[in-house]
Amino acid sequence: MRLRRTIQAVLTACATLAASTGLLAAGTGSAQAATPLPSRVFAPYFEAWTGQSPATLAAQSGAKHLTMAFLQAATKGSCTPYWNGDSSMPVASSTFGADIATIRANGGDVIPSFGGYTADNTGTELADSCTDVNQIAAAFENVITTYDISRIDLDIEDNSLTNTAGIDRRNKAIKLVQDWAATKGRSIQFSYTLPTTTSGLADNGLAVLRNAVSNNARIDVVNMMTFDYYDGATHDMAADTQTSAQGLYNQLAKLYPSKTPAQLWGSIGITEMLGIDDYGAAETFTLANATTVYNWAVSKGINTLSFWALQRDNGGCPGKGGDDACSGINQNAWDFTHVFAPFTSGSTVGNDFSVTASPNSGTVSAGSSTSATIATAVTAGSAQSVNLTVSGAPAGVTATVTPGSVNAGSSATLNITTTASAVPGSYPITVTGTAASGTHTGVYTLTVTGTGPTTGLVNGGLETGSLAPWTCQSGGAVVSTPVHSGSHALQAAATASQTGECSQSVTLKPNTSYTLSGWVQGNYAYVGVSGGATASTWANSAGWTKLSVPFTTGASGTVTVYLHGWYGQGNVYGDDFSIA
Repeated sequence: MRLRRTIQAVLTACATLAASTGLLAAGTGSAQAATPLPSRVFAPYFEAWTGQSPATLAAQSGAKHLTMAFLQAATKGSCTPYWNGDSSMPVASSTFGADIATIRANGGDVIPSFGGYTADNTGTELADSCTDVNQIAAAFENVITTYDISRIDLDIEDNSLTNTAGIDRRNKAIKLVQDWAATKGRSIQFSYTLPTTTSGLADNGLAVLRNAVSNNARIDVVNMMTFDYYDGATHDMAADTQTSAQGLYNQLAKLYPSKTPAQLWGSIGITEMLGIDDYGAAETFTLANATTVYNWAVSKGINTLSFWALQRDNGGCPGKGGDDACSGINQNAWDFTHVFAPFTSGSTVGNDFSVTASPNSGTVSAGSSTSATIATAVTAGSAQSVNLTVSGAPAGVTATVTPGSVNAGSSATLNITTTASAVPGSYPITVTGTAASGTHTGVYTLTVTGTGPTTGLVNGGLETGSLAPWTCQSGGAVVSTPVHSGSHALQAAATASQTGECSQSVTLKPNTSYTLSGWVQGNYAYVGVSGGATASTWANSAGWTKLSVPFTTGASGTVTVYLHGWYGQGNVYGDDFSIA
């Protein structure tokens, strides 16, 4: 993936697994036939360098299948792949073996992925690093037999897209592995994960596939990274996913003229990046986008649906883009996984349905009302009864759906009313459909307009002469010296047992960027916000120093502004606080 990462703690599963678990010891030469992946599969990327257990996160999230990222050489020139290029994480049952066995016991599987942005830029992607085609093939075969897997993913980006020798070696190795697998009665798939434009693969990505064709290497899935377009435009990420995939379909139709439309769509994979991607807020993949992409993917019959990455499927860092550990948008943990998880199916398709809001967004002034149609559709099998519920309405907003139960294929109405006290901002209203086959969601983004709360702190200069609405730990007070301006300032009394925190609650516009400013004096004087946002800075100064703290509010818009010192460092002082 187009991400920067640091190799962190090593995860070692302390277990020796017998062949009955589906994991074979490396170097045995055995080629037990792995269970093929489902005909369509949701397999989000798992960041293997985090030290977390893939089996635990799979169980917690509901993602039964995982794409394990990444395998690469430890040093340029090596022909031996390791997890994350870390020589203490070899391809062996002792590394992730127990986790993979647990994932399989729970009805899932894994797809090891070679390459990734870091490997592709350091010369440690296996075919860039190793110049011996036979050794590259042997490394692939070792992964196959060690973990008894049925698909290998090859994430090829940036410098690896221009290394023509590496491209040719890789595809020749794929062909060798496919021939080897055929002699062992084993079916093995290869997927290429490639960057894309909004209209299909760029020529360097297409060149990878052309070379595969020339080497008679069968590529089972072409997986597009539908993000990080870096074109300076603001994107509807769901719409661009569809135009990207249609462009790829057209390209594949020329490369493989004997394939039917169903076969072509069935060889396409899509990988989204959750929330705000590396480029920034102009490329934000929302929950509403996820629902649109899910319904489209089911209708087209694509092979693989994925995202980067499972560890990002949470709302822990609103406003932050491209973080490995959070999406940068307001969401609950595993919201995206819950949308995509029902995509996985076997060769026999059961009943399934979709839920969408039309329109999927609307704007009202505080005190007004609006509505939208909630459409359900049969996406597989036959119609079933679907119960509809609504969540996500903020204070001052009431959202209901009528009727509360429909047969898949029928519609309901989302009714939204607001009071004059509703805080202006944008809010995702989620409609959840529950049926015997599972749950799906549709998201309606409500924008409330009106006169929002002021951005000024109350008594930011302490010139009232009293603390209110500030509250302080013991010893906190309004003082007349030292002051930055005017006649008063705020004192926070840090002792051996407390930081002396003084704070007040401020309600601002939700999901909006602000900067808190204030002047401080003293040892380890901290200024920051907590609650609906988390940010702070500090200074050591015998004189007055100005501090500025940028932050972005969450869905409620409410934050706690504070001044405090540090344990045993004595009093600190603050003055002229403001938010802009």
